[in-house]
Amino acid sequence: MRIPLRFPSADKRFDVVGFGENSLDFLTVVAEFPQPDSKQRLQRFARMAGGQVATAMAAAARLGCRARYVGSFGDDDLGSTARENLIREGVDLSAARSVPGATNRFAIVLVDARSGQRTVLWDSHPMLTMTTADVPQDAVASGRMLLVDATETVAAAHAAKCAREAGVPTMVDVDKVRPGVTDLLEQIDAIIAAEEFPTALTGHDDLGRALQTLGREFGATLVTATLGAEGTLTWCQGREIRTRAFPIDCVDSTGAGDVFRGAFAAACLRLADTNGELEDVLTYANGAAALNCRALGAQGALPTAAEVDRLLLSASPRV
Repeated sequence: MRIPLRFPSADKRFDVVGFGENSLDFLTVVAEFPQPDSKQRLQRFARMAGGQVATAMAAAARLGCRARYVGSFGDDDLGSTARENLIREGVDLSAARSVPGATNRFAIVLVDARSGQRTVLWDSHPMLTMTTADVPQDAVASGRMLLVDATETVAAAHAAKCAREAGVPTMVDVDKVRPGVTDLLEQIDAIIAAEEFPTALTGHDDLGRALQTLGREFGATLVTATLGAEGTLTWCQGREIRTRAFPIDCVDSTGAGDVFRGAFAAACLRLADTNGELEDVLTYANGAAALNCRALGAQGALPTAAEVDRLLLSASPRV
C-alpha cells in the first residue's frame, strides 16, 4: 500500500515538528519489580533525557531529519539538561520556552533487569502547562509533518488544527483516555496509540475492530497500535497490516514507542517522494524502536539511519 499521507514540498524549513512534553528521567535498574514493604539495592542508576515528543524529535534528528521541538522547559538544572541534550542532537528549540520559577518535568523510571520492562512515575510543574494562547502557530506549521502528544489535549488539538490548515499532516502519540482526547483526534491524520488505548476508547475488545472504529469515527488516514515485542497492528483504508517486531536483547524498553513515532515520520518523508510503501515505513519504525532498547534510557541508544538500514538488511522481524 502506498503511503497515504500527502506532505508539503521539501522546501519547508523543517521536516518534522514536535509539540508536547520533554522530561529528565531518573532511571533505576532493579533485579525484580519491588514488592510492598521491601528493600533492594539498585543495580544501576542514571539521569537521562526523555519525554514522549522530545525523544521522538531526537530520534528523527538522529535519523537525518531537520527536527524542531515546541514545548515548555523549567528554568532549573533539569530543564537546562533537557535543553542541552536536544541541542546536541541537532533539534531546533527556537520556538520552545523556558518558564521562570518552574521545575522541569521529570520521571522516576523503574527498569526490571530480567525483562527490560519499565514502570514510570512522573511529575510536572503546573506552570509548564501550555494553553492555546501559548501555541506558536507559525512554528507548529513550519515542518512537513507535525507530531503532538495527548498530555495537554486542548493545546495539542489547537496546534494540530493550525498545522492542518497550513496543509501539514498530523500525527499523535496517545496512550490514555483523557478529557479532550476526542477533540484532539478529530485533528489527526495518523493516530499511533499504545496497545490499550483503542479498546479503552471504543469499548471493542478486538484490537482490529477498535482500530477500524477509531479511523472511521475520527476520519484518520491510518491508525496504528504499538504492541511492544509483538510489533504493530495498523488499520488503513479498510486494510489491516501487521508488522512484526525485530528480535533484540532488550536492556530497557523506555522510549521505544517514542522512537517508533520519530522513525515513522522520518521514513514517511524519506519514502514519500518515491511513492514508497506504508509497510516499509512500519518496518523501518519497528527496527528503530527495537534498536533503541539496546541501552538504558529513552534516548540512550537512539539509532542512526545507517544502523536501521543494516538491521533491515541483516535481520528478519520476529515471526
